[in-house]
Amino acid sequence: MSGASDQYSSQSERAVVHRGTRIGAQELARIQRVVDQHSEWTRDRICQQVCRLFSWYRPNGELAARSCRDLLVRLERRGLLVRLPRSRRAGVVVRARLPDLSPDFLLGPSAGWDAEEAAKSPLVVRPVVGDERTGWRAYMERYHYLGCGSLVGESLRYVALLGEEAVGLVGWAAAALKNGPRDEYLGWDEATKLRRLHLVVNNVRFLIFPWIRMPNLATRILAANLRRLSADWQRTYEHPVLLAETFVDTARFRGTCYRAGNWHYVGQTGGWSRKGLGYENNGHPKGVFLYPLHRHTRRWLVESVSPADPLPKESMMTIDVNRLALDGAGGLFEVLGSLLDPRKPRGKRHSLTAILAIAACATLCGARSLVAIGQWAAELSPGVLKRLGCKRARPPCESTIRRTLAKVDVVEMDKKVGAWMIQQTPLLGRGVAMDGKTVRGAKDGDNRPPHLVSAVVHETGEVVAQTRVADKTNEIKSVEPLLKDIDIRGAVVTGDAMFTQVAIAKYLVEEKGADYVFTVKDNQPTLRKDIEDLGLTALSPPVHHV
Repeated sequence: MSGASDQYSSQSERAVVHRGTRIGAQELARIQRVVDQHSEWTRDRICQQVCRLFSWYRPNGELAARSCRDLLVRLERRGLLVRLPRSRRAGVVVRARLPDLSPDFLLGPSAGWDAEEAAKSPLVVRPVVGDERTGWRAYMERYHYLGCGSLVGESLRYVALLGEEAVGLVGWAAAALKNGPRDEYLGWDEATKLRRLHLVVNNVRFLIFPWIRMPNLATRILAANLRRLSADWQRTYEHPVLLAETFVDTARFRGTCYRAGNWHYVGQTGGWSRKGLGYENNGHPKGVFLYPLHRHTRRWLVESVSPADPLPKESMMTIDVNRLALDGAGGLFEVLGSLLDPRKPRGKRHSLTAILAIAACATLCGARSLVAIGQWAAELSPGVLKRLGCKRARPPCESTIRRTLAKVDVVEMDKKVGAWMIQQTPLLGRGVAMDGKTVRGAKDGDNRPPHLVSAVVHETGEVVAQTRVADKTNEIKSVEPLLKDIDIRGAVVTGDAMFTQVAIAKYLVEEKGADYVFTVKDNQPTLRKDIEDLGLTALSPPVHHV
């Protein structure tokens, strides 16, 4: 390893910084030690171990293994890393290929397409779902001059609809690493760019179908897409995006729809494009357009700490399973064992209780995706696995966890596990907020998106109960179903002005043994005037707890 260290010293001006970690001689030695000690491992497994070593995690708790793989290959090519295991993908070119299409799959407008009638319909831009990805790729491959291509890194695909007719497609992917005009516009140095690049997203594909002829349609589609883009990114990847960028081939287009949509033209690229792990000059400079998604975008993208940053994640949290109430009456195993196992008896290697216990503990430790849960489980020691109910030395893999969670009754599981969590953290003397939210992006056809009322612990943000508000009613009638099955004796329940109702106050005090703090606004003028006339402050009737 000394040879690699000497080379590093001679190439210090080209030192690599990855995910905020400067890869110096010491870091190279640690990486090389992992490679030498596990030469029989695959590159993917080595990358996962290196990510654990340096705590390289994505915001959703997954190991940043894909970017780590590119890093190790780059270090090997520069001579800073030796004896990297041979890639088992050698000679294989991975491309985005179109799946086989059925004979009746036609590219073009649907029968009975009427442009004038469609123009009267509202425009909807939403993410593609399920099998729509096949059509998205097929239309893009057929009609976009760049073809379908691959969406690199975090990505989302959208379809624009007028009524029931698709009129355009949009694709977003990870931002370009090298973009001089953007970096100059923002005032980014290299370190700041590495910290903030995940908050920038690249419009890599935009297609209006060639048979569509409507004024301003492209600008309208972009505007509708941008209004929801950051929220969709937050739901999918658990972090928002603050800036949209795109590259326009000025030899072909003027970028009119971007200019009309108030995108900022910030200059031209040098004509370089990514090829493998390097860059080559393609002789075609592109115009760079940027669109801030928030009024504080430029300030947040250069500050050392930004409100848009995810919570710091130096590593996954750990949990002492020996301190959890797993066994015995009222334990987690008893709760999970009461759930119906939806799997067929044949071929089961892990009990439902063990799989659900692992998933619950991984979620408590910060895992926010099924991949992260699988990676968390893979790190467990045999002793911890046994404590969580596994009878095998190896934990269930990510695909097993995924299939099981897809079949289990999640409503029943949420109800029972939520009740168990309340038992572990009594609510006596704690604040519990009642709040209602409509689930974004959950509209199903003509059906309204679900509206949920939740009970949330103030200090921890823990959701201890939630219920759906029935159609043609409001949150007021959902209070009793929400709190019916949880023990809130001695808790202080808070709510906004909507919950300031005599019936709710009596229910909390007389039936649930709780106190309350409600807001009184001008929508209840008599009550507000009484409070002012009596000189009262916030209070609730006294409760005598046994």
